Amino acid sequence: MSANPYQQLRHFVSSNMRIDETGLNVFCKKFRHKTIKRNEVLLHAGEINPYIYFVNAGCLRVFMLDVNGKESTRFLVTEGRFGTAFPSFNLQEPSLAAIQSIEPGDVLYINHCDFNDLLDNFPGWEHVYRVGLEKDYIASIKRIESLITMDARQRYQLLMQTNPTLIQRLPSKIIADYLGISQETLSRLKSKVNY
Repeated sequence: MSANPYQQLRHFVSSNMRIDETGLNVFCKKFRHKTIKRNEVLLHAGEINPYIYFVNAGCLRVFMLDVNGKESTRFLVTEGRFGTAFPSFNLQEPSLAAIQSIEPGDVLYINHCDFNDLLDNFPGWEHVYRVGLEKDYIASIKRIESLITMDARQRYQLLMQTNPTLIQRLPSKIIADYLGISQETLSRLKSKVNY
């Protein structure tokens, strides 16, 4: 981790919008820093989600449980990206999803009120936020489509093409859940690929 936990956020913001040093300092002061442990739960299902997270290091998982207690990973958030249980954060109502850190790491987080304040006071940020939402929405739709139209091998190959490091760094249980396949199927697929 950098000596300055705000360095990645500063780079992200200044790379995506026009902002001077004073504005950048005001922007970043709205965020708080947190070191996270492996498997730490940042939001339990049923709670109102107060924060959106920027991941400096590690990986967050947004997931749900079905009526039988089976986990279903909705979203994985890695370094340099924002993520949250969006419906609860945006609507400020109890979340159906939970947020958990899969790896040790650190995040910056901002509450709902301060985040909206950034949208109101930094016009360029509203554009960055909209573009980010569009990308995440498209990725979610493509993932849903892949779960419907692709077999396990095709979904695994797609993940290998788009984000191969996830397969290497995250537990097989999480990857299998994310791909909508059994751990046994994932193991067979992995054995056919040379890293």
